[in-house]
Amino acid sequence: MHDTPLISLIAIGLVLALVGGLIAVRIGLSPIVGYLVAGIAVGPFTPGFVGNATLAPQLAEIGVILLMFGVGMHFSPKVLWAVKGVALPGAIVQIAVATAMGLGLGELWGWTLGEGIVFGLSLSVASTVVLLKALEARNSIQSDNGRIAIGWLVVEDLVMVLVLVLLPPLAGLLGGTSAGEAGAETGFSISTVLVTFGKVAVFVVLMLTIVTRLFHWLIRVVTRTGSRELFTLTAIALALGTAYIASHYFGASFALGAFFAGVVVNSSDESHRAAEDLQPLQDSFAVLFFVAVGMLFDPGILVEHPERVLAVLGVIVVGKSIAAAAIVLALGCTRETAFEVAASLAQIGEFSFILGALGKSLGLLSDEAYALMLAGALLSIVLNPFVFRVSAGKRKPLPATAL
Repeated sequence: MHDTPLISLIAIGLVLALVGGLIAVRIGLSPIVGYLVAGIAVGPFTPGFVGNATLAPQLAEIGVILLMFGVGMHFSPKVLWAVKGVALPGAIVQIAVATAMGLGLGELWGWTLGEGIVFGLSLSVASTVVLLKALEARNSIQSDNGRIAIGWLVVEDLVMVLVLVLLPPLAGLLGGTSAGEAGAETGFSISTVLVTFGKVAVFVVLMLTIVTRLFHWLIRVVTRTGSRELFTLTAIALALGTAYIASHYFGASFALGAFFAGVVVNSSDESHRAAEDLQPLQDSFAVLFFVAVGMLFDPGILVEHPERVLAVLGVIVVGKSIAAAAIVLALGCTRETAFEVAASLAQIGEFSFILGALGKSLGLLSDEAYALMLAGALLSIVLNPFVFRVSAGKRKPLPATAL
C-alpha cells in the first residue's frame, strides 16, 4: 500500500464534512458547523482516524487564498459607497469596541497585551459566508438593511486585511516571535514597518495599474479560445499565482494577494463568468478550510474552562450585538435596521480563523486562546439563526410619541 496521507485526509475529511453539513442543515444550522465538527472528528483530540497535522495547515492556506479571492471578486465599491455613512464609521467603532472587550477578558485572565489585542480582533469580525447565507435565506441581500450589513462586513474585511499586513512587523513590539524563526524574538523598528508598508504599497499600485491591464488582456485572450477549462485554469492561476508573488516578493500575506487578484478580476468584463467557473473549487476548498480549522480545536476547552467559553460567547453574541445596534441607532437608522445588523454580526468565522492562525505562528496567541476563539466561533455560528429569530421579534416600529 502506498502512503497516501493527503488523499486520506481529503477523502475522509470531505465525506465527514458532507455528513456533518447535511445534518447541520436538516436541524436548521449553518453547514459550516458540520464542517467544523468533521474537522474535530479527524483531529488529534478525538478517537479514530487522525488526519496529517502537517498537511492540514497547507490545505487551510489554499482555502484562505480562494476564500479571499472570492471576497475580492464580490467586492463592490458601489455598494460600499452607497452605505458608507453607516457602514464605515459603524464597522470601525464596532471593531474597536469588540477588540476592547476581548482585550479586557485577556487582562482578566492574565494574558499579555499582544495576545489580548489579537484575541479581541479575532472576536470583532463576522463571517462573510455565514452572513451571506443568512441574508439569502431571508431574501434580504438586495434590501436596504442587507446592503448595510454587507457594506459593514466589507469594511470589517478591509480592516482585517490591513491587520494581516501590519501584524508581522509589529509582532516583536507586541511580545511575539518571528514566524520564520521559532523562538527568536522579532526586533521592532519603525524602519521595519515602513519597509513593509512600502512593499505592500508598491504591490497594490502595481496590481491596480500594470497588472490590471495584464490580467484583463489575458482573460480576453483565453476567452477567445472558447475553452472552458482554460478559463477556469486562468482564474485559479491568477488567484494562487498572485498570492504567491505577494507573499514571496512583497512581504504581504497570501490573503492580501488573493484579495487584490479578486478585485482586479472583478473589474474585467468576464468577472461574472470567472466567479461562476471558480465557485465550485472555492466551495470545495472552503469546506477543507473549515475542516482543517476544526482539526486544531480541542473540545476539552469546553470542559476545562466553560466559564471562559461563555464569556467569549457573550462578547460575540451579546456584546457585539448591543454595540452594533447602539451604533446604528446613533447614526440615525431605524430599530429594524439596528436589530438586523446586530443579528448579522453576532458570529465570527473565516477571518477570525485566519487572524488566529497568524497570531499563533507569530507567538502572539496561545493554544488556549486559539481554542477559546474556535469555541466561540462554533457556538456563535450555531446560535446565529436563533439570534435572527429573536431580532425579528424585536423589529416593531416605535410609537409615534417616541419618534
